[in-house]
Amino acid sequence: MKKALITLRKDLFFRKMEALGLALAYDDVRLKSGYSEVHPKDVSITTHFSRNIPLLCPLASAAMDTITEVPMAIAMPKIVGGVGILHKAWEAQRQQAALKQVKNHLNCLIEDPVCVNEGDTILQIRNMRQQQGYSFHSFPVLDGNGKLSGLLTRNDFDLSSGDSITAGEAMTPIKDLVTASIKTLPKEAYTLLREKRKKVLPLLRENGTLAGMYVLSDVKRLIIGGKTPYNVDKAGHLIVGAAIGTGEAELLRAQMLIEVGCDVLVIDTAHGDSKNVYETLRELKRSYPGCDVVVGNVSEGESAKRLAKAGADGIKVGQGPGSICTTRIVAGIGCPQVTAIYNCAKAVRGMGIPICADGGIRYSGDITIAIGAGADSVMLGKTLAGTTETPGLIQETSKGRIKSYRGMGSLAAMQASKASRERYLQGETSKEKLVPEGVSSVVLYQGDVADVLHKQIGGLRAGMGYVGAGSIKELQEKADFHRISGSGLAESHPHDIIITENPR
Repeated sequence: MKKALITLRKDLFFRKMEALGLALAYDDVRLKSGYSEVHPKDVSITTHFSRNIPLLCPLASAAMDTITEVPMAIAMPKIVGGVGILHKAWEAQRQQAALKQVKNHLNCLIEDPVCVNEGDTILQIRNMRQQQGYSFHSFPVLDGNGKLSGLLTRNDFDLSSGDSITAGEAMTPIKDLVTASIKTLPKEAYTLLREKRKKVLPLLRENGTLAGMYVLSDVKRLIIGGKTPYNVDKAGHLIVGAAIGTGEAELLRAQMLIEVGCDVLVIDTAHGDSKNVYETLRELKRSYPGCDVVVGNVSEGESAKRLAKAGADGIKVGQGPGSICTTRIVAGIGCPQVTAIYNCAKAVRGMGIPICADGGIRYSGDITIAIGAGADSVMLGKTLAGTTETPGLIQETSKGRIKSYRGMGSLAAMQASKASRERYLQGETSKEKLVPEGVSSVVLYQGDVADVLHKQIGGLRAGMGYVGAGSIKELQEKADFHRISGSGLAESHPHDIIITENPR
C-alpha cells in the first residue's frame, strides 16, 4: 500500500503536467526532499543496464566516436563499475578488435590468449604490443606444431640480452612452468598459483595445445575482491557493450562482436520505433538468445512498450536532448527528456526492462532527477567529453586546452562514417546531400575521467540522501517533483556573486 501511494504521488505530478500540455526537461523540475535516515556514503547505487547486465553504478558512456573507444570502455567498468558502449563508426573488424582489447585488458580466465611463436623476436613482439595497445606482458610461446613451449613474461622482456633474440631464447621454458588442465576452476587456479608462487597458469588440452590461462592478480580479485569495484562478468572480464545498426550487414557485425565476448549489443538508431529496428531485434534474439540487446532511441511510452514486447532487454530513451544534437530543430520532433523518461519507464513498469536515459545530462543533479523519473541508468556524452580517456588530441589555445566533441549526426561524423549516416536513415544519401542532425564542437580539457565520474556519483549519492532513498529502486519509488519557474532555476544556480573557484 505504501509503495502504491508513493508511486501515485509521482504519477499525479506528471498527470497534472500532461493536463496542462507540458513536457518537462531537467531544468524544469527539482526533486522534493523528505525525511531521511540515509547517509550518502551508505546508499546502494547498483542497478542494471539491461535485463542481465548489472552495473555497480548507473553510468554508461555514449557510443560516440569522440567519447567511447578502448580507453573509455576500460575506464567505465574499471573505475566506477559502469559500462562503456563502443561506437559503430568503425568498420566491423576494427570494432571487434577494440572490443577484444577491452576484454583482454583485465581477465580472470583468458580463453583466447594472444600468443607468439618461438621464432618471433623481442623487437617484433614489442612492436606488436604497441600497435595493438596491449597493456599486458605475458605471452604464451608456441612451437612449430602449435603446442605450448614456454611463456614470455615481463621479467623475460626486461632481462633479455637484446631485442634481436627470439621468444624461444628469452622465454621461460615449459619445464619450468606450472600448467593445469582445461577443466581447472578459478578457485583451484588461485590455490595452485599461490602454492607454486606463480603469476600465470597456462591451461592445456590433452594434446598439449593451449586452451587458455589464468593470471594471479585477476583471479585474486575475483575470489577475494579488491579495493576497486570492477564491473566484470563471471569469468572476470570487464563488461563492455557495442553499438550496431540495422540490416544484414549489422547482423554480421553483431556475430563478430559476440564471438569475442560482447556482453550487450545496443541497436543504436535515431528512431528506435521503426520497422528495420524490429526486424533486426527479432533476428538477434532468435540467433543469440544469450546476449542482451538494448534498443534506442525512443521518447514515447507506446514506443517503449512495443520494443519491450518485441524482446528488447533494455530501452534507451532520448531523442534530441544532447548538447550536440539538433534533431528537434531539424526534424521538429522529440519530447523533453524528463517527461520522456517518465512516460517510457511507466509504459514498461513491471516488465523488468531497464531504461537508460540518453542525453541532456549537464549536472550531477540531472542524474538523480533522471533516475527519480524512472531511469535505471544514464548515458553520458558531453559530461565525459574532453577527458584524457576520450579519443583525439589535446590542443593548446588562448582559452585553454581543448579536445574535439561532435554528434554522430554532425556533418563531419556523417561524412566520415556510413554507420553515422545510417543512424539517421541517410545511408544511401550522397555526402553532398546530407541533412545533419548534430554539430561539431570543442570542449575544455577536463583531465582524467576518474575525477569527473567521482563528482557525478557524489552528486547522485547526495541527492539520494536528501530524498531518503537507500537504493536506486527506492529513489524511483520515492521520487516526487516540483515544477520550477525561470526564477526558481536562476535561484538554483550561484547568483549575485563573483565566483572565485569553479567547483567543476
